[in-house]
Amino acid sequence: MHNLLAGLRVPQDLIDIAIVAFVIYRVLLVFRGTVAIQMLVGLGLLMAARFLSRQADLRSLSFILENFWAFWVLALIVLFQPELRRTLAQAGRSRVFGLLLGAGSAARQQVIEEIVRAVEVLANKRIGALIAIERDVGLRAYAELGVTMEAVVSAELLGSVFQPGSPLHDGAAIVQGDRLTAAGCFLPLSRNLGLSRTLGTRHRAAVGLSEETDAVVVVVSEETGLVSLAVDGAIERDLEAAQLQERLAALLGTRGAPPPRGGSLLEGMRRLTARSKA
Repeated sequence: MHNLLAGLRVPQDLIDIAIVAFVIYRVLLVFRGTVAIQMLVGLGLLMAARFLSRQADLRSLSFILENFWAFWVLALIVLFQPELRRTLAQAGRSRVFGLLLGAGSAARQQVIEEIVRAVEVLANKRIGALIAIERDVGLRAYAELGVTMEAVVSAELLGSVFQPGSPLHDGAAIVQGDRLTAAGCFLPLSRNLGLSRTLGTRHRAAVGLSEETDAVVVVVSEETGLVSLAVDGAIERDLEAAQLQERLAALLGTRGAPPPRGGSLLEGMRRLTARSKA
């Protein structure tokens, strides 16, 4: 132990250890709550088996395991492809490029207002909806799986897309900048085992996209009419219109957004109840 401490270089080795520990910590955060953690345990068992087989001089087993580890890089890429893709996408995020290449603050604010208006109407009518808003990581690959729209974002257009009789009702609408670029898109479902079992396909798709990209995804539940927001692999549930607008303004980089014209979702529900009683 004394020899080990004597050979420690300060501060180089301490910095080296801190960087490696941080990388391992970030990798474990990416894998947490997914089936990948089980595969990591399996790889750990294979490493232990290789060590024990060499110690016990089991030549056949050692030969098989050593040949497996000759292709360990390819094996890791195949096994952990979704997690690696998500990690690289998160590492490549840049707020500077987003501000330079994205829509202006005024355009973003208008988009937020239209989305909140549409969501409020859909929630009051208990019509399911799934709206993905692009930030720094592009959503073109997902938009290509749907029906091209290339239209200005408006509450009326979003409302018509998610009408139950519409062929695009069950898919996701993708917003890039100030444009509704596609609808009826398929999103990846989350593999997070920690998600509530009460969450349906729409909510799992919203969380899944937010895990793989930095997109902000708005969900309206068809069963309850509640509004949720998925970002960075987490989901915020039961948001009112004012809360949704505030969160979107913060996440999309706009400031001073006025309150939505329609009021809160709760107020809208109360107005509908009052009308029905009248």
